[in-house]
Amino acid sequence: MTTALTLSGSIRKGSLNQMLQHHVGRKLEAAGVTVNAINLGDFDMPVFNEDLEPDNVPEAAERLAELWRSHDIVFIASPEYNGGLTPLTVNMLAWLSRQKPSPFRHAVVGIGGVSSGKYGTIWGLSHLRDSLSKVGALVVPGLLGIGPGEDAFDANGDITEPTIVRKVDALVHDLTHFSRG
Repeated sequence: MTTALTLSGSIRKGSLNQMLQHHVGRKLEAAGVTVNAINLGDFDMPVFNEDLEPDNVPEAAERLAELWRSHDIVFIASPEYNGGLTPLTVNMLAWLSRQKPSPFRHAVVGIGGVSSGKYGTIWGLSHLRDSLSKVGALVVPGLLGIGPGEDAFDANGDITEPTIVRKVDALVHDLTHFSRG
């Protein structure tokens, strides 16, 4: 059975990116994938600093790396801060990149994001794709940028705009059909 790990680069209450994480998770489940939705707030990691290695690597980084290694699909919903990634996402990637074996070499990765601006996290997602690719992740094509996000979801947490619905469907298709194989 195919498995997916979903996460959000935002841990604040009412996060639109957490809504996107759960929406994509439901779509993956509908496609027959077993989904494990996690909250990065449950993985306490200090700001990355090489001086902490090798004796003080946070146990949370090791647990998170194992989760990445044990799933076929990883979906990251990430907001955009000033055209870049959130500190939470950057710190997660920094700690994961130091884990052995690499957690980036198994799963197929999908990315998306929601922002209040009209560009819908496009700049931040471009940075995320570039960072993931440089550490060996296979990121499926396409960019799931949603903005402005205030009206992107209905009361059930489903996407309201038909164009975005099609983009989510395409992302789920790619995630379930691409293979590292």
